Amino acid sequence: MAWPPNPNKAPSSPNPQSQVNTPPSDQSWRVIEKTLLASIEEQKSSRRWSIFFKLLTFAYLLMMFVAFGYGCSDSVSSQRIGSSQPHIAVVNVAGVIAANTDTNAENISDSLIDAFDNANAQAVVLNINSPGGSPVQSDEIWQTAMMLKQQYPDKKLYAIIGDIGASGAYYIASAADEIWVNPSSLVGSIGVIMSGYNIEELLKKIGVKDRTMTSGEYKDILSMNREMTASEQAHVQRLLDTTHQNFIDAVKKGRGDKLKNTEQNQIFSGLFWTGKDALALGLADKTGGIIQLKKQLDLPTVDYTYNDPMNKIFDRFGVQVGKGLGEGVKFGLTDSTSTRLQ
Repeated sequence: MAWPPNPNKAPSSPNPQSQVNTPPSDQSWRVIEKTLLASIEEQKSSRRWSIFFKLLTFAYLLMMFVAFGYGCSDSVSSQRIGSSQPHIAVVNVAGVIAANTDTNAENISDSLIDAFDNANAQAVVLNINSPGGSPVQSDEIWQTAMMLKQQYPDKKLYAIIGDIGASGAYYIASAADEIWVNPSSLVGSIGVIMSGYNIEELLKKIGVKDRTMTSGEYKDILSMNREMTASEQAHVQRLLDTTHQNFIDAVKKGRGDKLKNTEQNQIFSGLFWTGKDALALGLADKTGGIIQLKKQLDLPTVDYTYNDPMNKIFDRFGVQVGKGLGEGVKFGLTDSTSTRLQ
C-alpha cells in the first residue's frame, strides 16, 4: 500500500475488522435492554415468591403449633369455664350414635361421669338431637346414666329433645328423670331394623355370576345375591326381636308408669310421634328447652361434651385460612379496581 495515501483516491471497501468494531444500532440496544430487564424482573419475581412461600410455610407451622398447644391444654378446661360455680351441666348427643363418631358410648359416658362428679353441677342435661344409631352404643350410654342416677340420687338428669330424639336417641333419653320436648320434635321409633336387598334377578339380567365362597353353612346368610331360607329368616328375626325387647325393657324401666296404654297406643311398634303427641303418650314430660330449664333452675349452663382436640385445631385452622383467603380476595379486588379507575 502506497504511503502517504492519495487524498483524491476513492475510499476502499470497508475492512472486516472495522465492521466488528462498529457499535450496534439503537434497535439492537433496545432488544438487549428489554431482554436484560425481563431477566432481572423474572429473578426478582422468583425471589419474591420464594420469600412468600417460606413465610407462608412458617406461618402455617406456627399456627399449627399454637393451635395444637392451645387445643390440647384447653380441650377440657375451655368447656369447664364457670364450673366452679353452681351450674347446669350439659352433655350434647348430636348426630348418629355409633362407635366411629364423636357421639359414641365412651365419649358420652365420660362426659356424663364428669358432669355428675362435679359438686357444683346442680343438674345434668342430655341435650339430644339425634335419629339414633347403634343399639350397643345406646345401651352402654343408658347403663351409665342409670348407674350415675343411683350414685347421685340428689342430682336430677334431664333429657331435652330438639328436632329429633328417635330410636337409639330415645333409648338414651328414657334414662332421664324428665324428658322435655318441643311440640314439633320427632320422638319415639322404638324398634330395630336391619336393611337388606336381594339383587339376584338384577345380576342375572346384566350377566353377572356370583362366585362367593364360604366355609360355614350360613356364612352368607345376609348375602344380596340369593334369597334367605325360612330358617335363616327365623334366625335373624329372633336376633332383632331380642334386641327390640332389650330396648323395650330399658324404656319401661326408665319411664315406669308414665307410659300410657303401651299396647293400644303401639308405643313399641317403631312408630314415632311429634313432641305434642309424645306428651300425651307418656313418652315425654314437659314442653321446653335449655332456655326454659335455665330460667326454671335459675342457673347458667356449662358444656361437658367431649370435643376431639384435633377437630378443634383443624376447625380453627380452617377458619383462619378462610379468613386469610377472604382478606386476600378483598384486597386483590380493591387493588385491581383502583388500578382500573386510575
